[in-house]
Amino acid sequence: MTESDRLSPEQLRTLFLFEELSDEQLGWLAERGRTERRPAGGVVYEEGEDATCFYVLLGGAIALSRVLHGDDVEVNRTDQRGVYTGATRAYLGDRVEQRYAHTLRAVTDADFFVLPAREFAYAVRTWFPMALHLLDGLFFGTRAANAIVSERERLLALASLSAGLTHELNNPAAAAVRATAALRERVAGMRHKLAMIADGRLDGSELHRLVELQDDAVHRAAEATGLPALAAADAEDSVGDWLEEHGVADGWDLAPTLVSADIGVPWLSSAAEAIGTDNLGSTVHWLAYTVDAELLMGEIDDAVTRISGLVGAAQQYAQLDRAPQQTVDVHTLLDATLTMLQAKIPSGVRVVRSYDRELPPISAFGAELNQVWTNLIVNAVDAMPDGGTLTIRTWREDSRLLVEVADTGTGIPAAIRPRIFEPFFTTKPVGEGTGLGLDISYRIVVNKHRGDIRVSSEPGDTRFQVCLPIGPPDESQDPAPGAEKAVDLKST
Repeated sequence: MTESDRLSPEQLRTLFLFEELSDEQLGWLAERGRTERRPAGGVVYEEGEDATCFYVLLGGAIALSRVLHGDDVEVNRTDQRGVYTGATRAYLGDRVEQRYAHTLRAVTDADFFVLPAREFAYAVRTWFPMALHLLDGLFFGTRAANAIVSERERLLALASLSAGLTHELNNPAAAAVRATAALRERVAGMRHKLAMIADGRLDGSELHRLVELQDDAVHRAAEATGLPALAAADAEDSVGDWLEEHGVADGWDLAPTLVSADIGVPWLSSAAEAIGTDNLGSTVHWLAYTVDAELLMGEIDDAVTRISGLVGAAQQYAQLDRAPQQTVDVHTLLDATLTMLQAKIPSGVRVVRSYDRELPPISAFGAELNQVWTNLIVNAVDAMPDGGTLTIRTWREDSRLLVEVADTGTGIPAAIRPRIFEPFFTTKPVGEGTGLGLDISYRIVVNKHRGDIRVSSEPGDTRFQVCLPIGPPDESQDPAPGAEKAVDLKST
């Protein structure tokens, strides 16, 4: 290294970063550091490379950029003398992976004072022991607090979803229990009436006709679509009158069941001709029990199907039986999330799905994407306390898949929009939000999936757009732990 590659202690003191150092410390830096010039357009270092040097700008203009879903996005540009970048966390040593979090380029011919990372780490640890302890505590303490609160956030979300799922499961389960109890009574009644009918008073051919009537009644019950309220009331009056005229006991109680199975006076008249009037009362009761049993079995089937669907949605939401990274259909994930959040979406909020069904499956971390959808949907619903429209839209742009969660709520004030992705920042009252939902979402989308998340907002129209690469996410390219988020990528 020649003298022309060095800065003198006096020159180093002109940089704001070093102006309070002693002459001895400046001499130490001057001896170990060097100057470098990079031509306009040249790359000084690239994102993801081992962080080997600490850079201080002496002159020229530089730009920092990040790679997001395949695009090189500029996040900062400056020509301020003395700004620094590079191995800024070298003092943490092997406890943190030392990689460059950005790509640094020279916009114009640029000069730098360059200090090897190990020398920078030694200087910080030796010269500023108290500051080092404070920085250590700040970095690792904040990271530990983030991890604890993030885990708490996940547990609270899981508890909320579990409560909602329990509520949703309770309704069909209770319906199935009620229907099963009623079905048991109807089957017992059918056995009793059939014993009365077949007690030596019907021959084989008459019993055969009775079974045919039963099959026809069951078929009608299965195919019945139901009548409008007024038409159903008129039909029940007609059936009740007919049964009363023909001496059938409790005819008015049987009429609603028969009408619900599309059984009217013409069908009953045909049945009376087929079996005669002697056994008409017992036969009609038996057929009514049959129809009621069929309807109850339909209710049980619907309830069990709904329970199965909810369990399937919960399984899809949690991705418990799947590998962390897999090929997923985002629409399946979105639908599972909406199902899990059904109890949290008020009746005054209308949900609109606008899906591009031509979108291909993508390689992603399904459970973590579901966490993103949960955070965005819950925030959207909270922004519409008096009701509104929640719209979930998907589409494709080139090699990217976009998911938009939009609401017609109050909007996000422009003054706080740049801060909404900051950890612990929340507009909710104390105790109602941790301020980590959007921060977690950002990290999942950007750091985990190499994607992007943007927001635009005005009163009545707030949109969060999640942009995901259609190619597989590459975890090996994750930014260094604690890498700063680019503000201009988080709000548009």
